[in-house]
Amino acid sequence: MKVRTRIAPSPTGFPHVGTAFIALFNLCFAKQHDGEFILRIEDTDQLRSTPESEKMILDSLRWLGLDWSEGPDVGGPHAPYRQSERMGIYKKYAEELVEKGHAFYCFATAQELDEMRTEQQARGETPRYDGRGLKLSQEEVARRLAAGEPHVIRMKVPSEGICKFDDMLRGEVEIPWAQVDMQILLKTDGLPTYHLANVVDDHLMQITHVIRGEEWIPSAPKHQLLYKYFGWDMPVLCHMPLLRNPDKSKLSKRKNPTSINYYRDIGILPEALLNYLGRMGWSMPDEREKFTLAEMIENFDIKRVSLGGPIFDVEKLNWLNGQWIKALTPAELLDTILKWQGDRSKLEDIAAAIQPRINLLSEAVNWAGFYFNQFPQITKEQFESKKLTEEQVRQSLQFAIWRLESMFTWNNDTVSQTLMDLANQMGIKLRDFMPTFFIAIAGSTSSTPVMQSMVTIGPDLTFARLRHALEIVGGPSKKEAKVWEKLNESLKLPKNDAVDEA
Repeated sequence: MKVRTRIAPSPTGFPHVGTAFIALFNLCFAKQHDGEFILRIEDTDQLRSTPESEKMILDSLRWLGLDWSEGPDVGGPHAPYRQSERMGIYKKYAEELVEKGHAFYCFATAQELDEMRTEQQARGETPRYDGRGLKLSQEEVARRLAAGEPHVIRMKVPSEGICKFDDMLRGEVEIPWAQVDMQILLKTDGLPTYHLANVVDDHLMQITHVIRGEEWIPSAPKHQLLYKYFGWDMPVLCHMPLLRNPDKSKLSKRKNPTSINYYRDIGILPEALLNYLGRMGWSMPDEREKFTLAEMIENFDIKRVSLGGPIFDVEKLNWLNGQWIKALTPAELLDTILKWQGDRSKLEDIAAAIQPRINLLSEAVNWAGFYFNQFPQITKEQFESKKLTEEQVRQSLQFAIWRLESMFTWNNDTVSQTLMDLANQMGIKLRDFMPTFFIAIAGSTSSTPVMQSMVTIGPDLTFARLRHALEIVGGPSKKEAKVWEKLNESLKLPKNDAVDEA
């Protein structure tokens, strides 16, 4: 059987380096075995999935040089490759499981389930579905379905015994069935959960090896059970270690920039980032640090992956990027620089912003320089304000980060409205509110319009600079952050509701 691997990102945010990491190892494994690597978009989360996010993910993976033979943009024999376009398929399979007695209808409301979990916690039990839907008679189920009562379809899961499955890196893994909940397969709105869609799509797309992050290990029993219920062969499983921050915590945007586009925008070469990701928990047989994708594929052996959480060290990445830059000829370096900042639309936006402020072309360097930097050179003293307290400065930065991160559309209207709403809700005049953001983004209050600057440099660099500024002035402690989160949410409410909430 031909080896087929896949990457299946959810288009619910910015393209994550962790996605690229898993994609790289799937690609290398497939190519090393003369197989196929495909891309599937898992967009069953209709509230958070956006076409903009999907495009960013595809563009960033292409920029890195990770190419797929089948996918939503190139088609293939197993199209469509977006789960949102395959909805009719999942319902059929969910109902098939009900007919076979492997799944059942559940009519429990959200309130009933909350009460169930509260009671379980009060008894010192691990909260899990109690199987109440299994106690309904066929006549009762038929009556409720005929009446149009809201319901979900859940899979049956054993309550006793041990689930055992093989992992390419870990050998035999054992998980007690008592730790596995009766997973919802089809939600009230008729949309599938990840688990049903994932198994059905992997089978229909003939995926032979599922190489994914270790956070999915607890889901393996559910997937194994679904393959058994359907009578299908289960793909070989391989759970990769998670990327870690230097402090060994899971890689997160609050401690390290995680967007692929951020590293592209600050001038990391795609070859260098791919090279660095290839070194995350894996090494070449001769231990060399600098290698190409083709060299990695040629020498690839997934058994060489180390299970210790690989550390994503930005300083080490910058050093490796420097090795790639130093290997270029001057002509190649010039071409690379021009390609890096060769987006004419972005350059025109910058030109328009600085045009009213310069009399000499040479002055453009001073006015436009911050657009191309990673971080401006800033100090805590710059954020001192006669109008705002230190806490207001800190909160304005943190609240802005939270709100801007939740936006799906990044343009002048959305960015401007978000910041103006925040200033108004915090009771701060806009002219007193904005200097903090001028300094955070441009390094000075004498700059081009900062809201437009944030749009021009893009969300990834904007978030990185705001977090950098927050670190300079003093980010919130964990306890403080919880209080601030509630305050931020209460500020969004109408004033009467905010008072009631408080």
